[in-house]
Amino acid sequence: MLDNSRYDRLLQESVKNELRVLNSQLPSTQKSLDVLLNEETPSITLSDGGLHLFKKKELKYLSDITDSSLWNNLLLPVIIEINPGEDEYTILCRGEVEEKVFSTILGMPVTTRHHRIVIYKSQLAVIRKILKTTTQYLFSPKILP
Repeated sequence: MLDNSRYDRLLQESVKNELRVLNSQLPSTQKSLDVLLNEETPSITLSDGGLHLFKKKELKYLSDITDSSLWNNLLLPVIIEINPGEDEYTILCRGEVEEKVFSTILGMPVTTRHHRIVIYKSQLAVIRKILKTTTQYLFSPKILP
């Protein structure tokens, strides 16, 4: 029989492996909005070697709601951190451009903490309806050290 500490380590290792699989769709790099707007087939390479295609309609929408001087600062896809069991989610935020984009989409000011924009489940649904290909999930439960 396993003692508690060994069981906990095995459980955490199992969760880490599952997260690795869940997060295999994450981008190996991000591209700025201005670069993607100029690509014939806007895309990035994923960490698993696959290809992620962006809908031009979404890129156009982002360009319409963002000042062109900021297009270089908006890296896509935007990463949304999901922590199972939490009531709030976070959008990784490098600067003011992300705050402006998501304030516009949600029609309200957004809260930023530690370079993360805090959103709630109902807001996530609104964002993903509009930005399906320009956002991606990062699964990161807080039970891991």
